[in-house]
Amino acid sequence: MKRLVVLGGGESGVGTAILGKKKGFDVFVSDYGKIKENYKEVLILNEIKWEDEKHTESLILNADVVMKSPGIPDSVPIVQKLKKNNISVVSEIEFATPFTTALTIGITGSNGKTTTTSLTYHLLKSAGLNVGLAGNIGKSYAWQIADEDFDVYVLELSSFQLDGIETYKPHIAIITNISPDHLDRYEYKFENYINSKFRITMNQTEEDFLIYDADDETIQQWLKYNTIKATKIPFSLQEKNKNGGFINNNIMEMYINEEEFTMETKSIALEGKHNLKNAMAATSVAMLMRIRKQTIRESLSNFQGVEHRLEKVLKIQNVQYINDSKATNVNATFFALDSMNAPTVWIVGGVDKGNDYSELMTLVREKVKAIICLGVDNKKIIDAFGNVVDVMVEVTSMGDAVRTAQHIAEKGDTVLLSPACASFDLFENYEDRGRQFKQAVRNL
Repeated sequence: MKRLVVLGGGESGVGTAILGKKKGFDVFVSDYGKIKENYKEVLILNEIKWEDEKHTESLILNADVVMKSPGIPDSVPIVQKLKKNNISVVSEIEFATPFTTALTIGITGSNGKTTTTSLTYHLLKSAGLNVGLAGNIGKSYAWQIADEDFDVYVLELSSFQLDGIETYKPHIAIITNISPDHLDRYEYKFENYINSKFRITMNQTEEDFLIYDADDETIQQWLKYNTIKATKIPFSLQEKNKNGGFINNNIMEMYINEEEFTMETKSIALEGKHNLKNAMAATSVAMLMRIRKQTIRESLSNFQGVEHRLEKVLKIQNVQYINDSKATNVNATFFALDSMNAPTVWIVGGVDKGNDYSELMTLVREKVKAIICLGVDNKKIIDAFGNVVDVMVEVTSMGDAVRTAQHIAEKGDTVLLSPACASFDLFENYEDRGRQFKQAVRNL
């Protein structure tokens, strides 16, 4: 049995541990800091051995492969020792990719990564593709490969994640821009950081694509002095690109694979020049994936930053209402609750996908003062948290949920809709659920 050691017990570490266990590795998680309670509970539930606040060398240096979380620098002593012993140290992306046949779209850059990733995901999902969103955003890529079966992944990749790849190659790569960042991790040499970003294309072949900002000096310079195999697709606010995108008199024009796509910039929901670039990058992916122009247009015009994801709706009588309807699984709700820093009235429930609520237990104890169950069948939620919170109410409409929350909430509290479930029992989809929440809040 091969031994997998995971350094770092956060999202990518725990996700990798779960995938490793599922694939038959002997798994050990070691974190030099403290592992958060909820992640500890996940490791215990999955019978994965772990330690925190130390690195026991005898349990680490016997690894066949080590997955190092992106937050850990190469310079730490344990990583240096692993390298000296010729033990392979990889990132989550590198470790997980062999276990999926999915096509991946990798997105990196100093700024605009999250928006471009979210927008690309939105374009592909709106087109009906079976697509996952991972990397630096949302649920760990490895965890999703263990639990889900997506055909395509849109991955937000930091330079730290790219430092740990050896064979990984995205079918489509995007570099949004490059500006000095994280130089403390790169010996204060900008060129080291630049090279790190360009690792995204190092394994690409002639069949793959690199989309990039042609207005970015740093990117242009690197491409001038280095050869890549991937087909280049530039985008620009000034330069008219024969194979790529540009802005021409307030019209976004795209030419890819002998297809043409145009759209008035004023119809694009995202505002600001930087977002026109993000829109061109995401549209390039959509065109390469042969998505219908009408779908691309609709998606660009209705994309709301990241709507239904911890979206602040209104503050009423000093109570903040937050719409996180997009949280259709426990892991997403985990992020929502984790980010709360006020006593929280939590609206939860819907169609349970075999949820295990135990990983939320610590957070609920710490942060939640009342639970409002909004679903047809709330038995599992009541069984899980009935003895943990003082107030537990069942409702069957969004209006009732919001009015009940207002009644319970006191000044300084937060009302959070983060259902952890699918929405199909009472709503069309999570968007409909989120919109109904926002409307009900506005009606208070």
